[in-house]
Amino acid sequence: MARRGITVEEVVNMMFDDEVPILDFSSESESDSDDDLIPQLVEEVLVPIPQDEVPPVNELGWQFANSDHRPCDFVFEASGSGVQPELPSTVTEYDCFKLFISDELVGHVVEETNTFAEELKQRSEAGKMERWVGTTVAEFFTFIATVLIMAVVRKKSLKEYWTTNCMYQTPFFKTLFSQDRFLLIMRALHFINNTTMNRLDPLAKIRPILSSLTLKFREVFVPFKNLCIDESLLLWKGRLAFRQYIPSKRHRFGIKFFILCDVLTGYVQDLVIYTGSTTDIVNIDGLGVSGSVVVNMLKPYLEKGHALFTDNWYSSPTLFLYLMKHRTGACGTVRAKRKGMPEFRKKMKKDEVEMKCAGPLLAVKWHDKRDVHVLSTISSASMADSGKVDFNTGEHKMKPSCVLDYNKNMGAVDRFDMRNSFVECTRKTMKWYKKIFFHLVDCAIHNAYIVHQQVTGQVIRPQAFRENLVRQLLEHHHTPRNAPTGSRPSLDTPLRLKARHFPSEVPQTAAQGNSTRRHCRVCLHSSRRPRQRKLTRFFCAPCDTALCAVPCFEEFHTLKNY
Repeated sequence: MARRGITVEEVVNMMFDDEVPILDFSSESESDSDDDLIPQLVEEVLVPIPQDEVPPVNELGWQFANSDHRPCDFVFEASGSGVQPELPSTVTEYDCFKLFISDELVGHVVEETNTFAEELKQRSEAGKMERWVGTTVAEFFTFIATVLIMAVVRKKSLKEYWTTNCMYQTPFFKTLFSQDRFLLIMRALHFINNTTMNRLDPLAKIRPILSSLTLKFREVFVPFKNLCIDESLLLWKGRLAFRQYIPSKRHRFGIKFFILCDVLTGYVQDLVIYTGSTTDIVNIDGLGVSGSVVVNMLKPYLEKGHALFTDNWYSSPTLFLYLMKHRTGACGTVRAKRKGMPEFRKKMKKDEVEMKCAGPLLAVKWHDKRDVHVLSTISSASMADSGKVDFNTGEHKMKPSCVLDYNKNMGAVDRFDMRNSFVECTRKTMKWYKKIFFHLVDCAIHNAYIVHQQVTGQVIRPQAFRENLVRQLLEHHHTPRNAPTGSRPSLDTPLRLKARHFPSEVPQTAAQGNSTRRHCRVCLHSSRRPRQRKLTRFFCAPCDTALCAVPCFEEFHTLKNY
């Protein structure tokens, strides 16, 4: 029996009549993606979607669009959007950061880190781990502050932050941690007990942190009307079962994130790590992998009148009709051969456009430098001024309204990646879950920056925000270290044979008082006479080097090989 196509009026009536199913579902309809998702290990899942809610798209009845085309215009209540906790206008960067990285979360990390450190101490090759002393919440906040400083002061390896080479040493790091202590905490950093974790979960190593932060992201901020979903790639070239290769991305190899952002502010509303068939989403029959990702991430925001912007990996007529049924508009580029798309003319000249519609659903093919296909339920079937002028003709360039809507709203995730690339605290590490942890800290700082800007109205540079945050973290949590007693001697300054040098008395210490002495560098490292450990009360202040008054002070500043 032949099926008849539905009319435009029927599509509109079905949209606004909750008692009428939007379309009959065909169990033989194919998924938009070749991959299948096996829903596992999901703490918060969607209620199974009845199959008759996912519409078939074989018989949409596409027609040429004209000025009578009516897009969806869902009412959105913006009064409840924005930062949810009531914060004073004098809120600090530290207060915003603690909304996400709380004492409870850090306490959990400290507990698991101490437990794992004790396990490392029991191993035969423990080495320096035998000197491990349990860390604390205050020390771990100082550890985070140190990592944030390292994101600004870039060096090739962690040990270079404690170098004694005067040409590029940074003495500030010595006041926070000794080199061995910092590296021990980095080595022991852990987030879950190995004996009790779910080994079927590919993200078990980072699961407590990931679940806590994504929950905080949703609680602290309610998005405005426009949302966008896009992919982000965290660089990782090591062995990992769910490592992805995306040639269009800057890093190409890495861990793929699906990120939901608020368009107006750039706030990261939610994120999902792609792990293949065990990704934390529930597969919805008829929508495929890409559509299931969108619906799972949008679950808290359906039925509220939001507008979603996506790229061609997610967009499909099936998904957009499903979102339209749940009072959510959508707009995005789409693949020409996506199931349910109408047929367009094969060859088109530059700036030619063809528009077709099926009720509020609008499909557009526009030829710019190449063919561009756009699908939308919120854009009109019209051309609009792009604000640019053609260099040759002097005329204003016109573009389809849906293209302008897409260009204006689709880019929050890319801006988030760009902003983080300048100050990200992720470093090369042997453990993938540690790199994800530092990336999540970057996400939390980014969101704290947005919250601070929304509450105070101050617009400061992201790097300045991080610098203020580091100062406040150290003010609240750092305990000054005792002066090092057996540190490595500093290397010779290249200016020791130049400029003006005068002997000064070694500054007194609280322990030695008037008897403060230091070892003479020339006596200790001389190549011209037998070496000896000789104490002196004189030193050269510009070179920060202890020297005997006679003859070592003269030899050090006049001989290249003393």
